[in-house]
Amino acid sequence: MKKLQSSLTNMVLSLGIIAIAAAALLAWMNRMTEEPIRLAELAKQESAIKEVSPDFTNSPVAEEILTRSADGEAAACYPARNNGRLVGVAVKTVSHNGFNGDIELMVGFTPEGSIYNYSVLKQGETPGLGTRMVDWFKTDKNRQSIVGRAPARDNMTVSKDGGDVDAITSATISSRAFLDAVNRAYSVFQQVSAQIGDAPAAAPEAAPADTTGVVTNN
Repeated sequence: MKKLQSSLTNMVLSLGIIAIAAAALLAWMNRMTEEPIRLAELAKQESAIKEVSPDFTNSPVAEEILTRSADGEAAACYPARNNGRLVGVAVKTVSHNGFNGDIELMVGFTPEGSIYNYSVLKQGETPGLGTRMVDWFKTDKNRQSIVGRAPARDNMTVSKDGGDVDAITSATISSRAFLDAVNRAYSVFQQVSAQIGDAPAAAPEAAPADTTGVVTNN
């Protein structure tokens, strides 16, 4: 009986040690992969900002503005400047109304509020249908493209709902969600546009003092 109890105790101790070792290993692996994942996400974000903005010389990520849409959804804005002059604003936004979950976009606007371009950051729509949003809404055909449109002027909903944009064929729900994200982005752009402008010009360097005619005592 004592031998059985001893074996059971050893088994419990062994399992406990294994569990602790496994937990420590998992924590170490999480720490090791956390930074590469963060850097990969940052690189993806910077690439999207570059895709949806005119040429810029600043670091939009360094000027990130965190805000919320009118309904409280988190959003982020990235001012793009070329030699201090504002040339565009990239807005990261999301719609929860996709056919298969969230649709996350980076939408670029000109300072005047027209859509410069967009990039799909995340989507899980049906392959061959909703996934076509990656290119559909920037293809210059009929009323597909939203590039160059001004949400303040154009009705950025699908034509089936009385809007000015042609939905993806057989993917109306995905199209509605995509345009919902675009309209959310424009709403956020309107909120922050007043506080984003050209960067202040650098103060001119002081001219060297004129020492002509100054008498010094040596």
